[in-house]
Amino acid sequence: MKHNPLKKMETFGQSIWLDYIRRDLIERGELKGLIHEDGLRGITSNPAIFEKAIGESHIYDQDIFEMVHRNKDIKTIYEALSQQDVQNAADEFRSVYEKTAKKDGYVSLEVNPHLAYDTKGTIEEARRLWAALDRPNVFIKVPATSEGLPAIQQLISEGINVNVTLIFGLPRYRQVAEAYIAGLEERVAGGKPVKDIASVASFFLSRIDALVDPLVKNLFEPEGMNSEIAKKVHGKVAIASAKAAYQIYKEIFGSNRFQKLAVGGASVQRLLWASTSTKNPEYSDIKYIEQIIGPNTVNTVPLETMNAYRDHGDPQFSLEQDVPEAHWILAQLSELGINIGALTQGLEDEGVRKFNQPFDSLMDSLREKSLLDNN
Repeated sequence: MKHNPLKKMETFGQSIWLDYIRRDLIERGELKGLIHEDGLRGITSNPAIFEKAIGESHIYDQDIFEMVHRNKDIKTIYEALSQQDVQNAADEFRSVYEKTAKKDGYVSLEVNPHLAYDTKGTIEEARRLWAALDRPNVFIKVPATSEGLPAIQQLISEGINVNVTLIFGLPRYRQVAEAYIAGLEERVAGGKPVKDIASVASFFLSRIDALVDPLVKNLFEPEGMNSEIAKKVHGKVAIASAKAAYQIYKEIFGSNRFQKLAVGGASVQRLLWASTSTKNPEYSDIKYIEQIIGPNTVNTVPLETMNAYRDHGDPQFSLEQDVPEAHWILAQLSELGINIGALTQGLEDEGVRKFNQPFDSLMDSLREKSLLDNN
């Protein structure tokens, strides 16, 4: 594995995390192999992942059967299964967590997605999940909705690690980073330490291109100035957004405001690239890895994308290449009549729905399995 491109990512300061979790991945030793052979440094999960793992397999059926016969309700069964997977994965990553001085080795569990617009409910659930998991190397995932922002600040102030999910737009990313710093400042004001708190900001990419590309392509005809601009912008908005976000990251975490916290041991909130599987078959299957490699970042990938990168990836520093062009691309959107702010807000709203739907589907699957067990 000497020339494994995934392993080589470490030399560029980027960590590869897996966007997938299932019990057999852990029990069969596959996760351990990915850690040692590919340099895997963490795992993210979401309701869609657990819906496939629990609802569409028989791996968990015996545990479901036993809990049903102990009169456990559906929500309790889901939480017991998901939390056990996260705990077991966190235990596998504990050596990575220690070896990287608590920078990596994290496993994420999301709050109930139906709480996305409920600040108080999010805070209460995050506290409960954090206590139940009882591992230092876990993240509680909180969506970056307007209602999620004060929850993020509050949870960070309480020393709870947060993976902020469903970030699509640059203004929202800036708000997320500000919420993290404000939480740290609140903690310092209360005389509490900040050195062991970790957070990542998950910026979603391929969904941006999937939404914007058709709008841009519609402008290819008739020939003219807008047509030329549209052709230059097509397929590049997501990567441009990532490069612009990284410049915001450098600005915020290089500021005097954050440096005062860093003196006390505070860590930066790393940018995590999410939604990195390629949706358009015309694009490279490793597009959303290859073009955004840079220091102090994370890329979380599904198994298929991870396998593809292992096969034909060629990591190089790329995140800060062509930054002026990235800013130019984003600036052209308004010239083309495309309101990127409205589109990214729409993606956020859709993202919440896309987590609610599999969560509800999983609850239905558990309900069906429990009824079968009772018969």
